[in-house]
Amino acid sequence: MDLQIKERNEFQYVDEGTGDVLLLLHGLFGALSNWHDVVNTFARQYRVIIPLLPVYDMPLTKAGVPGLAAFVEDFVATMGLTEPVTLLGNSLGGHVALVYALRNPSRVGRLVLTGSSGLFEDSMGSSFPKRGNYSFVQERVAYTFYDPVVATKELVDEVFEITNTNSKCLRIIAIARSAQRHNLGKDLHKLKMPALLIWGLNDTITPPIVAHEFHRLLSGSELRFLDHCCHAPMMERPTEFNALLQQFLLRTRPELQPAG
Repeated sequence: MDLQIKERNEFQYVDEGTGDVLLLLHGLFGALSNWHDVVNTFARQYRVIIPLLPVYDMPLTKAGVPGLAAFVEDFVATMGLTEPVTLLGNSLGGHVALVYALRNPSRVGRLVLTGSSGLFEDSMGSSFPKRGNYSFVQERVAYTFYDPVVATKELVDEVFEITNTNSKCLRIIAIARSAQRHNLGKDLHKLKMPALLIWGLNDTITPPIVAHEFHRLLSGSELRFLDHCCHAPMMERPTEFNALLQQFLLRTRPELQPAG
């Protein structure tokens, strides 16, 4: 299905299906379409919601991980989501999901992270975007995927346009620096909900050692690796990603969890 973007107040989002809520958060250079295969697979059984994070136009003074977590809090309130959600985040979206969960643990029933920042990341290959340099952007976008073919010209053009706009570039830099500053290692033990970590075995931005550290610090977590896969498993290995997610959702159904 094509993703239909809806609007409520200042929010733009996808909202498909009915049932328990899967709330999906994209990364810094991500888009709603990154989750296309997840929506297609799970909207038959769940209500899948994806807010468009304001990474390119939020106030510069709020451009950072805490500001994005506050945005998600406002979005959840506006949408009237009162029951605990299953929260999924890729890359920066995983980092925002973790901060949101730490602030609102009773509102997150399950947590799914894939290529998440929050402990360590090699952002844009250790370099901030270079304005006006198409080949640099092309190289950095390809760096995100195991198979460079996934980095289509459409995708490269989109990122190039973003990094070549001064106001957007300032926010990207502010958010990337905020992500590097906000290490959550000392706080992750507070999260007790079931958690699934789906990681690309070939991730160059948040390497497998990062996944192992998340697994160590999140006491209720499971770790699964996908081979021939880099930083966006839900895009590069959608069938395998969705199978792992489906199994996790079935195993951790609220009615199967011990009371208290």
